[in-house]
Amino acid sequence: MKYKDYYQILGVDKNASVDEIKKAYRKLAKKYHPDTHPGDKSAEERFKEINEAYEVLGDPEKRKKYDMFGSQGQFFHGADFDPSQFGFGNGMRYEFRSSGNGFSDFFNWIFGGGDPFSAFDDGGIFGKSGGTGSRFSRGMKMKGGDTETVLEISLSEGFSGGEKLISIRGANGEKRISLKIPAGIKQGEKIKLAGQGNPGINGGPNGDLYLRVEFRKDPVFELNGLDLEARLQLYPWEAALGTEKPFSTLDGRISVKIPAGVQTDSRIRVAGKGYRDKSGRRGDLFLRVAIVNPPRLNREQLELYEKLSRIQSQA
Repeated sequence: MKYKDYYQILGVDKNASVDEIKKAYRKLAKKYHPDTHPGDKSAEERFKEINEAYEVLGDPEKRKKYDMFGSQGQFFHGADFDPSQFGFGNGMRYEFRSSGNGFSDFFNWIFGGGDPFSAFDDGGIFGKSGGTGSRFSRGMKMKGGDTETVLEISLSEGFSGGEKLISIRGANGEKRISLKIPAGIKQGEKIKLAGQGNPGINGGPNGDLYLRVEFRKDPVFELNGLDLEARLQLYPWEAALGTEKPFSTLDGRISVKIPAGVQTDSRIRVAGKGYRDKSGRRGDLFLRVAIVNPPRLNREQLELYEKLSRIQSQA
């Protein structure tokens, strides 16, 4: 028996409102209605799926039960699910059979209706009254649902890694935990915190919490793959004559050689001073030149600029 993602079937988000669900259902039901696809078995099956999904998500009580049941990751026994694996029937093999009510075995297993399992009552995993009264639900231990949230870190934290103390809010309130950030973690990668997800059902294990890494906007660097780009300000005489400029990278201060005659928007490449990956491989640092004037000119500097101006006008 396979898990059915009713949200995916209707093409809506898990936080979709009742109106959004109804609108999606009407649109799909019209598209796949058998009257517009006579003899098309695939369209007929799709129409049945759409109706079943709306039967659940369009009913607040059924939707609540379905959300309690969890995500596909929680339905860890997959297409070959066998109740005997949970201690029912003294080793007997149970077979799924059609309920005759037009809904899938998956629907009937959760909500009851037609006895999709040959040895169970028709109360579904939540029982006839919507509680946990059926024989199946009382004995079945299920892993809690996995959850995911965003962990914002600085580029420097991602580069260097290390321990980080964070606060998470769970079923039992807020708590602080320490986690390890791997050095060289990339944007979008996930850190798994085992057992920190939703509580298990009937004494089953808790789900896991996944932290999706997002980098905060860095005031100096822009990240492109493993390469870093930053702005390097030069005074006109530094750009004209060439020089060496100190620059702070993610792992220390370096001296950058500036070639004579460099122009604004030129890029100076510093090999091996970019971001890193988990294996230690480094990208490059690209410094984009910006030629700027000093905020204030002293008397001697002003005279030199005036001299340059006269020379330029005579050229």
